[in-house]
Amino acid sequence: MQDFEFYNPTRIIFGQNRIPDMNTMIPHDARVLVLHGGKSAEYNGTLKEVRLALGKRYFLEFGGIGPNPLWETLERTVDLVRKERVNFLLAVGGGSVIDGTKFVAAAANFAGHTWDILENNGRSIISPVPFGVVLTLPATGSEMNCVSVITRQSTKTKKWFTAPALFPRFSILDPTKTYSLPARQLANGIVDSFVHITGQYLTYPVDARVQDRFAEGILQTLIEIGPKVVHEPAEYNSRANMMWAASMAHNGLIGAGVPKDWSTHCIGHELTALYQIDHARTLAIILPATLEMYRAGKRDKLLQYAERVWGVKEGDCDSRIDTAIANTREFFECLGMKTHLSDYALGKEAVAAVTERLRIHGMTQLGEHLNITPDDSHKILECSL
Repeated sequence: MQDFEFYNPTRIIFGQNRIPDMNTMIPHDARVLVLHGGKSAEYNGTLKEVRLALGKRYFLEFGGIGPNPLWETLERTVDLVRKERVNFLLAVGGGSVIDGTKFVAAAANFAGHTWDILENNGRSIISPVPFGVVLTLPATGSEMNCVSVITRQSTKTKKWFTAPALFPRFSILDPTKTYSLPARQLANGIVDSFVHITGQYLTYPVDARVQDRFAEGILQTLIEIGPKVVHEPAEYNSRANMMWAASMAHNGLIGAGVPKDWSTHCIGHELTALYQIDHARTLAIILPATLEMYRAGKRDKLLQYAERVWGVKEGDCDSRIDTAIANTREFFECLGMKTHLSDYALGKEAVAAVTERLRIHGMTQLGEHLNITPDDSHKILECSL
């Protein structure tokens, strides 16, 4: 097992009707800005509950933070925070709203050009505004980590940053808030969580037995509940397990002391920035191709994945790996996910465009061995056609 430090200070408040609990989490004299996407949180009554829970505190709202939160939109939010002397933020939504809130928290007291926060990968963050979360869409794990992904619309650039000071102070996880979500968003959440796990698990063995078993258990849970969550009427236990699995998939626990491969995410980010394909759907395209292209380097973990997650024990090594990759693709497709670029009417021109963007953005050493060059990414994209 590799050396590591694990730190996660986020307080999780899990269960039904827990939004009133935020009253004990936010200072009574706080000046609060509630950030949200708008329609969904208003429609399902979550914002009404939040307003009641805030009570007599001074608070403002900023809606309209869409998928792949835009730096240009968030800059307006930063101006509002500064003008109104806001000293606590509350994100009500899914990963995009939470990621946007993290950026606003970091930028509000930042003296330079705010895009530099992303260029420096969060290293220059000083005194961020504290914030909490009311989660409505489980997917990214942003409610329990210190990572944020932001898109700059003018340059079609999607970048991430991280800083230990950007863990939420608390996150309220009420599975019933997922009941009004459409199947597309639920499928996105399942796949995003799944690929977060494989990025920390499908690399090479380092005898991290606890992390491996945790990862395998969460993967099995997602496989078991995924079709039920996406295709059947809302049911509390499956939604509760989905919500907790998404948080556990990317809160640092299963990634402690193990090598990581975020190449699928990096390539997927470029697809989203250029072609506006949902982030999780880009992952469903890229992951099977990445596993196929790098099956030799990932051989031992792919065989472990085949046996422990998919129950594949018969046949030679190559056939077991074939089955594991095929089962992964089939799982995505059973959720309604397309797994080829051609399914989105994208061909060789898109392969070339994404490869060029990876070069421009310095994504030249990807994977757990830092050996995936843009030319290699080009081959992965070709395999995804």
